Amino acid sequence: MIIGCPKEIKVQEYRVGLTPEGADALVRQGHTVYVETKAGAGSGFSDEAYIKAGAAILATASDVYAIAEMIIKVKEPLAVEFPLIKAGQILFTYFHFAASKELTDAMMKSHAVCIAYETVELLDGSLPLLVPMSEVAGRMAVNVGAYYLGKPFGGKGKLLGGVPGVKPAEVLIIGGGIVGTQAAKMAAGLGANVTIMDTNLTRLRYLSDVMPANVVTQYSTLMAIQEKLPTVDLVIGAVLLHGAKAPHLIKKVDLALMEAGTVVVDVAVDQGGCIETCKPTTHENPVYMEQNILHYCVANMPGAVPQTSTRALTQATLPYAIAIANKGWEKACVENAALTKGLNIKAGKILHKGVADAFNA
Repeated sequence: MIIGCPKEIKVQEYRVGLTPEGADALVRQGHTVYVETKAGAGSGFSDEAYIKAGAAILATASDVYAIAEMIIKVKEPLAVEFPLIKAGQILFTYFHFAASKELTDAMMKSHAVCIAYETVELLDGSLPLLVPMSEVAGRMAVNVGAYYLGKPFGGKGKLLGGVPGVKPAEVLIIGGGIVGTQAAKMAAGLGANVTIMDTNLTRLRYLSDVMPANVVTQYSTLMAIQEKLPTVDLVIGAVLLHGAKAPHLIKKVDLALMEAGTVVVDVAVDQGGCIETCKPTTHENPVYMEQNILHYCVANMPGAVPQTSTRALTQATLPYAIAIANKGWEKACVENAALTKGLNIKAGKILHKGVADAFNA
């Protein structure tokens, strides 16, 4: 199969869909790999490293899309890339379709085969291609939240972990999955008082057993969230519904419950966000103030640490990419139920229930 890896063009997105090691693995399986020039530069990979791995370098994204049977990316195609996508071409990347009707309509119109990292799902319900970036984003959420709590940025002016004789900050994490767990570890390690809310009692019992003493668990309801908001300093939204749009658990009217300078970090923003007032931002302009509450809603948080996140992502996606390349997408999906769940759009039709439900399709 002919595989293409274009450069990511989302604002300040430095990850790349394929490492030189990944290119080498695909070439060794008999496939041809084309990489857009400087696609790996942001992650520390030179064109020469790809050439050494057996890949060929092309000058433009147009060249890559034109020749490739399968495109491997990190983020969803942007509008300028829509015309480059061919009918029957396999796109293997993060899509988050439920958050964008424009993207969904464009991919349906293209008649491409869209396999979304975020909905590849194992029998136990875990999401193997979402986990690595969820781990990165969960840890980053605490770092950026602690930073923006600083007074110069509009925060309350609190040190997350406090100091002897001064209370630490209060952190509320909504969602006890991978993002929430990693965020809780980081916040607890810095000395904050942490509350994790979730509706899964089995998960809460597990977290209660493994987390340190400064982390408490609480069953999540809208009332429980509202009762907690007046005392929190940092809120981290970490809610995920597989392939579907995230529910709004903090409404616009709820902002009035929080003290001025409270920071909210909505990691779920690329799936619509679980905080109603969150709208996607970029690393270039990551925050905005609404009702005196500081919002951080960068939709590609792991893109800021590409040398970590690219390797974490590609070591998870590569086995699936090899399976698709070796067998073709149809046979690969037939033989791998997890990959079948990643199939979101094919031949102009939505195949994933979460995406269909988002648009009443």
